[in-house]
Amino acid sequence: MTEQQTGGRRVTANLSLSLDGRYNGPGGPSDFSAFAPYVTTEVARRHLTRIWEGATTALLGRVNAEGFLAYWPSVAADENADPRDRGYAKWLVDTEKVVFSTTLTEAPWEHTRVVNALAADVVADLKTTGEGDILVNSSASVIKPLLAADLIDRLYLMIFPEITGGGQHLFDDGLPSSKWQLTHQETGELGEIALVYDRFR
Repeated sequence: MTEQQTGGRRVTANLSLSLDGRYNGPGGPSDFSAFAPYVTTEVARRHLTRIWEGATTALLGRVNAEGFLAYWPSVAADENADPRDRGYAKWLVDTEKVVFSTTLTEAPWEHTRVVNALAADVVADLKTTGEGDILVNSSASVIKPLLAADLIDRLYLMIFPEITGGGQHLFDDGLPSSKWQLTHQETGELGEIALVYDRFR
């Protein structure tokens, strides 16, 4: 089976990668300079909508949660923003959010709870309650342990035609072997590719 998961809600994850498989540049976790030209293309914006439409819970690492808080609420309120950006922003502000952190003592957003627990345990609990997809939202620190536990059912990837030559890789050595089926792909004019892979179980 492809889109069927192993019981309960589907767990999805999205991330943008360079050609050499990195989710940031050599300047560190906040170095996205190589990605910047591609994130507002038509293909990227359609991909963004595809990611959140079926999701009712967002999982975030602390760094992403704080970065998103500084940006997306203003987009949600901006009537002149691209409708696709605004749709995502409104969803992110209003949806249930779980932020993984060992340092935060209170939730940084409304509709948010902070957890200091293993991602696999939190996801196992979420899968038994509620409806809709559980989206790991651009947070590699959460995606990696879920890949290691084979708990991700769908991957939304944007591949940008840049070799950064440095930065962090998403797929580390030692992951369990797994098979994935390509269920959607779209290529943009700049060479960016939107891909959707479903875990084949």
